[in-house]
Amino acid sequence: MAVSEKRIDAVRRFNRFITKHIGALNEGLLNSRFSLTEMRVLYELHTNDGLTAGDLAKLLSLDPAYLSRLLKKFKSEDLINTVKSTADGRLRFLSLTNEGRRVFAPFIEASRAEVATILEPLSDAEQIRLIASMNFISSTLDSPEKGTDPIIIRSHRPGDIGWVIHRHAVLYAHEYGLDASFEALVAKIGGEFLENYKPEYEHCWIADRNDEILGSVFLVQKDESTAQLRLLYVEPTARGLGVGRNLIEECIQFAGRKQYKKITLWTNSILHAAIHLYEEAGFKLVDEQPHHSFGKDLVGQTWDLVL
Repeated sequence: MAVSEKRIDAVRRFNRFITKHIGALNEGLLNSRFSLTEMRVLYELHTNDGLTAGDLAKLLSLDPAYLSRLLKKFKSEDLINTVKSTADGRLRFLSLTNEGRRVFAPFIEASRAEVATILEPLSDAEQIRLIASMNFISSTLDSPEKGTDPIIIRSHRPGDIGWVIHRHAVLYAHEYGLDASFEALVAKIGGEFLENYKPEYEHCWIADRNDEILGSVFLVQKDESTAQLRLLYVEPTARGLGVGRNLIEECIQFAGRKQYKKITLWTNSILHAAIHLYEEAGFKLVDEQPHHSFGKDLVGQTWDLVL
């Protein structure tokens, strides 16, 4: 796919910004005598046991010859040592010496303090948005890493509902072309939930990974025997991970505990992925009507699950 010069320039501009912002252009990172590359090598050896030079080269995408020169330098300064593998005499495992750990330890705290300095002026919402953007860049440019932190399903906290409204408006405008009247509807639903929240009969669940919101769903009381599922959404980066399925299951389990007889929901026929999840969970289509809303000709659908 051809890439425009404008987009190329935007990526280069971001690269210049971030390298300057983290101090990567300084001769010594974190006011140390080590370069960025040297610091990354020492960090990996500090964090991971049993790495070989080949492992490091692959992990950090470093030229083996260049890495070899760095390792020789570290050995001459008594920062690292090598141990022959007992299983395969051709392998040499690298590790920090006691001196290496003593020298490197202060930079762990210095790095944390530097990041804290960047984050502290930001509000909680801004911090969450920044981290979510970083995670999005990482997941877009790299394959999923093994050992990814788990996704948890939690109750809503202050600020969550506003974020959910924002993401609904952005995603539905981008993916389905809905206009601002859809955002107004979502804001109304979110506001009514906060104003009239009855925790003994209603709940909001947030899918969360490292303080990054990946999705949400609401279950509200329609009447004494019927609960209504509302505002299910999943971030594009989390689709295919079972987030939507888990959120719907939380609603069903909660409704059962509260002795509701039925869960109902209203959606539109263009939301194919969500409808598939509803069908999978046992919901049945009970009504559909064409309508013109949110700047589009749509087909509204009502789905029910008898408990």
